[in-house]
Amino acid sequence: MMSASPSPPPRPSGGDGRQLPSIPNNSTPYTIHQNSSRMNNHNNRGSNGFGPFFQEYSMMAEYTQLQQQKIPGVYVMPCAKTPLVWSGLIFIRQGLYQSAALRFTLTIPDNYPDGSCPKFVFEFPVFHPLVNPETGELDVTRAFPRWRRNINHLWQVILYAKRVFYKVDTKSPLNMEAATLFENDMNTFKQRLAKNIEQCKERLYQPPSLDDPFALRFSQWNEAVHPDSKKQMLQTSQVSEKSNFFLPLHTILPSADLPTFRFRWEKFR
Repeated sequence: MMSASPSPPPRPSGGDGRQLPSIPNNSTPYTIHQNSSRMNNHNNRGSNGFGPFFQEYSMMAEYTQLQQQKIPGVYVMPCAKTPLVWSGLIFIRQGLYQSAALRFTLTIPDNYPDGSCPKFVFEFPVFHPLVNPETGELDVTRAFPRWRRNINHLWQVILYAKRVFYKVDTKSPLNMEAATLFENDMNTFKQRLAKNIEQCKERLYQPPSLDDPFALRFSQWNEAVHPDSKKQMLQTSQVSEKSNFFLPLHTILPSADLPTFRFRWEKFR
């Protein structure tokens, strides 16, 4: 009889004492996310055979990679109920879409990393040839026609979602009107876009469509609260960069992007 090999030791902890779990071992049972039906569904197991534990471990690695990329103007937080849904915000700082602040949801397939490409949806449909004007979904299949595990990563999807606003592609559009105006009537396109960007900003102050306590929420600038929060952010920015997947509570105030923007990094449980 072949004896089970011992589990690898835990990975080194960060400065705050938290540790990533040991590397997955098929011989050891694990129970995680008791309150998440998506994580308890054994039918969601991919061909990797590790089931929920391997999937959560992969999510931790993916989020760490996203942090390491330090994509400017992008803020992302996994949802409280499941690591398979991430909510975030993209600031566009130059080009035709300059000053746009776009809230989005990234939905990861249940059988990740063996499934199809994640689904990227803007909360308010932005006027763009590659964005569905009804649903707000971005066409990511042209960049990732087939999702390849260990080659494609979630941070690449988010980076692609930002880059489409700097180099507009009008081939096979989801929004035919936006593509036609972009090619034939730039003045009208800019007028429609300016109105759309203002609508996106107004939408930010409404409750997020995603029912999650960690979803990004906005409030008007409060002189009694936000200056201190901004100071705290500047003092603790290096701490958040050193953290792995579980982030300490912070208040983020990127005033260079949007003075009224306010949200909190929460512990992902």
